[in-house]
Amino acid sequence: MEIELKLLIAPGAVTAFRRHSLLKKLSLAKPYKQELVSTYFDTPDGYLMHRHAGLRVRQVEGKLIQTLKAGGRVDSGLHQRNEWESEVTQLTPDIAALRLMVEPASKWAKMLNSAAMSEPLIPLFTTRFQRSIWLLRLPEGDEVELALDQGEIVSGEVDSAGNMSGVPSTTSISEIELELKSGKAGNLFTFALALQETIALRVGNMSKAERGYRLYAPQPFMISKANACNLSDAKTINQGLRAIIENCLAQIQGNEAGLEYGADTENVHQMRIGARRLNSALAIFSEYMPASDFLRGECKWLGHQLGTARDWDVFAGPTLDAVAQVCEGIQPFIPLQKKATDFAHVGKKNAIKAIHSSRYARMLLTLGAYIHGALTEVGSGSPQSSLLKDGNESLRKFATVKLEHYQEKLRERGKGLSGLGPAERHQLRIAAKKMRYGLAFFYALYPDKKVAPYSDALSALQNTLGYLNDARVAQELLQQCADGKPDLATVSGYVSGYLAAHNKKKLQKLDKQWKKFKQVKQPF
Repeated sequence: MEIELKLLIAPGAVTAFRRHSLLKKLSLAKPYKQELVSTYFDTPDGYLMHRHAGLRVRQVEGKLIQTLKAGGRVDSGLHQRNEWESEVTQLTPDIAALRLMVEPASKWAKMLNSAAMSEPLIPLFTTRFQRSIWLLRLPEGDEVELALDQGEIVSGEVDSAGNMSGVPSTTSISEIELELKSGKAGNLFTFALALQETIALRVGNMSKAERGYRLYAPQPFMISKANACNLSDAKTINQGLRAIIENCLAQIQGNEAGLEYGADTENVHQMRIGARRLNSALAIFSEYMPASDFLRGECKWLGHQLGTARDWDVFAGPTLDAVAQVCEGIQPFIPLQKKATDFAHVGKKNAIKAIHSSRYARMLLTLGAYIHGALTEVGSGSPQSSLLKDGNESLRKFATVKLEHYQEKLRERGKGLSGLGPAERHQLRIAAKKMRYGLAFFYALYPDKKVAPYSDALSALQNTLGYLNDARVAQELLQQCADGKPDLATVSGYVSGYLAAHNKKKLQKLDKQWKKFKQVKQPF
């Protein structure tokens, strides 16, 4: 199993990185360089790609080395993958040799023995880069190979000698890989945090193979929604916390590429939900989580950047699209939509800027250090590890106490619902959201037949409260669009009236949903 932390570095920062004092201090020997050329092979329809595998033949120091990487996982830039490699005599993979290396009964053996793999493989893309290598021993004793890669990925036609022909597509490589040779994975994160204090680094979740596949055959970017938390191995509070943080991070980072390169606004929405879920988890476990105050502040910052983009997406899209049907023929409506769309584009640019920032990278690296057991204290105002609770108590008992507390708060906020104003309904929405996220985190700890009715009633309640909040935000965004634009006054009045009319219907619906929710028996 290969374990490495991937970091992205701007080409302009490479010189400063090479001179970094930590490299001199921790190096076991002088750094050395290699010129690496790797050609990636697959079937024409991407049989290996669709199974999250990559097969390459690399030319290095006069030798040809084939490598198959498959499966594994990525979190906070830490890539953990199965890896098999062997020397070959020509620039094509030797599938027979690979079949001898994998476990006979494994799914990877089944993949290599499939009919698809009996056909000749074709070269899809090539990576060409210079690798600078430092062998390090970290302060904790971990041995790490640090590789700085500078070059490009090229996709096009490749002849039998591995040469490119035709008009290729290219993308640059500028990254650092910290491969763990011995020791704890968590210490890779603490070392990366130390580097990041003086060098701007980003977390890299996409491998060279993944980037090459996207260059060769562009695919729609994945929309990563919240998955059920797997708590099957989580018996204690600390185990549950780590599992839940990993779950939230998967949703956040699963939408990064779609936000940066895609056009679907759902990536912004789901990434924002991931940030909110993470903030909620940190609040629930605050007495057990090092640096929880620091990390919650970072989650709120990220949520704000994504939230602004999301609010404009909703207003410029679904909200104004719905109003357009009743405003047909009103001349200034198109300029209003254009104004809102312009704001939405600015919001997305700012969201992308946020995920490119060192601040975002530091948040991910800090969380990665915690997940892998190396975080004790990070950020100003962080609690000393000695003040944190032990966390070895029962997760089920802890969850029940927390959910009962959220239930009590929710019922308190909903008293006299029909007479609540917008500010009080906003507090009710927050209480419902906390309850919903908490229940989703701990869902697996309780019988599904008891949780499902409660969860359904709670979701319906929160969705209506969410619509009312979107309408409130829409009124504010409408005002921003109309400020200083007298020609938009008429259409703004129509939009405002539409929102007010629909709010009235939603409030009636909310009252019925609240009554139904109070009748459902709590499952915890």
